[in-house]
Parts: sequence; structure tokens; C-alpha cells
Amino acid sequence: MKGRVIVLDHLGERPAAALLVDGVLQDVAIEPPESAPPLPGAIFRAVADRPMKGQGGGIVKLDGFNGFLRGGGKPPVPGKPLLVQVTGVAEPGKAIPVTARVLFKSRYCIITPGAPGVNVAKSLTDEAVRHDLKTLAEEMLGGLGYGVIVRSAAAEADVDEVGEDLRDQIALADAVVQDGSHGAPALLLDAPDPHHLAWRDWGDPTPDQIITEAGGFADHGILEALDGLRGAGSPLASGARLFVEPTRALVAVDVNTGADTSPAAGLKANISAARALPRLLRLKGLGGQIVIDFAPMPKKDRKQLEQVLRAALRADSVETSLVGWTPMGHFELQRKRDRLPLSAQDLP
Repeated sequence: MKGRVIVLDHLGERPAAALLVDGVLQDVAIEPPESAPPLPGAIFRAVADRPMKGQGGGIVKLDGFNGFLRGGGKPPVPGKPLLVQVTGVAEPGKAIPVTARVLFKSRYCIITPGAPGVNVAKSLTDEAVRHDLKTLAEEMLGGLGYGVIVRSAAAEADVDEVGEDLRDQIALADAVVQDGSHGAPALLLDAPDPHHLAWRDWGDPTPDQIITEAGGFADHGILEALDGLRGAGSPLASGARLFVEPTRALVAVDVNTGADTSPAAGLKANISAARALPRLLRLKGLGGQIVIDFAPMPKKDRKQLEQVLRAALRADSVETSLVGWTPMGHFELQRKRDRLPLSAQDLP
């Protein structure tokens, strides 16, 4: 199947969405089990609990969970209510990472309470359109003191449609902000479900097809692809293989050249692995410290391999930092935990 296709379906009773590009699964979102902690994007009225000396932050009480609010200013007074947003998935036994800089994100805009100003995505290059959208946002904000980022998806939308989205998001932000200043810990806005997330984040560029019929995951090979992700190994070109195995401390990645013993086998396998790795990490839902044991190759080829890896990560939706080479010749990445690992989704 050619083109960019979004498939909306259910796995049992849980909503699920998948993004295919030319028939290859590129991203997947699945409603987590009921027992799972809140996902990134959820907004809570929290209550400050205690500072964490030496860690640059403090513990806040959420609704049934503890959150870790990283510092950056004066720590909140214990017992004081404050608005926070989940920014990542917590490691087992640790508090959920949260921030006091909440964002209200929709398909066409992002509302930023506490950060006034109107910014329009650089990809919107038509000056007349940029002017109209900026003027529209400024008029709607009035004196609220909020900010707006107009997203690139607005380029393909009617101005009235963008205006309606802006109006709805500003009203939502205002209601949540007002509700966050008093009371006991409570969930005020849940993270987007997979169908909403697909509409919000995968709709730019505009998909060639959106499939909503029941059974879409089975009909388009998505169930088979998910099943294939359960194992550690994935095939690469020329018989090479890439192994991705999470441990408690880190995610270990190994590149194997297979039967190819030619002098260039290591570099070829490593380049193929670098291009495939962001997609695999995204689909498996893995983040944190990533340690890659690339196949043996001359040191002079490291720069070329880094360039390939950097380009592959630039096109990825998940924030990832290239840390560099270790004395033992491994390569390290630090990747944001922005979703529940596939292994924790309790899939049938």
C-alpha cells in the first residue's frame, strides 16, 4: 500500500491507531491497560509534598500517584496546589516526571499559559497567511496572558477551522488553569486517546487515506507487525541483524553482520542499523539510556556512521540526544520515555 495511511481500530476494547508509510508500520498508539500510570500530556492539580535535595526538584502528590517536579526556580511550598503536566513515562518504582509548564496541544495550535506571545511555525511561509493567523490568535487571546504556537498543519486548513480550534483550546486551557489553583490532587485533563493522538500528531502531512473500519489492524498486517516486535531480533540488509533488548538499567542494542565477512560488512550493517533503530525504538516504546554495540569497523568510519544516525533521529518524533562513543567503543544515546513500552501493554 503506497502513501501515508492512518488506521484506526481497537485491540479488544482498547482504542488503537497505526501509521503506515508505503505499507511499513512507522508508529503505533494503544490505549494503556487501566492499571497503567498516566501518560505524557495528562494534566493534574497536584499538591507539593517535599523537596528532593541534591536532585534539583521535588515530589508532588497527584491523584493516586507521586510526581517528580524538576526544579528551575524556587521550590513550591509544601501543601500548596499547583498545575502540572506529565512529561514522560516513569521507570518502575519511580515518581512520574511532571512539569509546571503546561501545554494544551491540538492539531492546529498549542496554547502556552504563562508564556505570552504568538508564534507561527516556520513552515508556514506565505506571509499573508502568517499575518492572518497571528492576528486571529492575538484577537482571541485578549488579555488572558497566554501564548499560542500555530502549528504547521494550519497551512492546509481553512482559517475558520483554525479559528474554531483556537477558540476551543483557549477555553479549555482557561478552564483547567482556573481549576488548578485550589483543591486536592485530581486529574483535570487526561492524555489524548490513540484516535485523537493520530488526528492531532499524524495528520501533517495530510494522510492519503484514513481507515476506520473494524479489523483494519488485521487487514493491513499491523497485528503481524506487532507480533514481530515481541522478539529482540530484526533483520537488516544483506543478512545482518539488529537486536534491541531492554534491561532494568538501559536498552542494549547489538548489530550482527551475519554471514557477510567482507571488509566492508561492519560499516554496511552499522549504517543499515542506524537507519532502522529510531523506528524500532519508537514502535517498541523504549527510551532512557541506549547503549549500541555496533559491528566492528575502522575508527575512521565513525564520523560517517554518526552522520547517518543523526539524520535518522532528526526525522524521528521522539526527543533523542547523541551522547557519543565510550572508551570501549560503544555508542550511547539518551532518549525520552514518551510512551508505555510495548512489552507492558498486555497485548493478547
